[in-house]
Amino acid sequence: MNTKSEKLLLKDEVFQVVGCAIEVLNTLGHGLVEKPYENALVIEFLLRKIPFQQQPSFDVVYKGQKIGTFVPDLIAFNSLVVDTKVIERISDHERGTDAELSADHRPALA
Repeated sequence: MNTKSEKLLLKDEVFQVVGCAIEVLNTLGHGLVEKPYENALVIEFLLRKIPFQQQPSFDVVYKGQKIGTFVPDLIAFNSLVVDTKVIERISDHERGTDAELSADHRPALA
């Protein structure tokens, strides 16, 4: 992905959400299950006046038939799906993602 020639979608909103996630992680630290991080993000969104919905429900439709329900942790700015995840350790996949972000002169994700 060459982001220098492509316009990043919702760049400012993503930056704000990532900032909230970093604040939550720095404050709570590692080792919890996902729900406390989600709830802490809710508090951080409220403090920063970021509009959000917690666990909204969306129908999944295939060829006109409802086949299930999608319930993300959070929707920020009525556009961004925010799903908290906990991993035991950083794998090579996450390291590659981190390197790609750093190569484009954006803050690396921790």
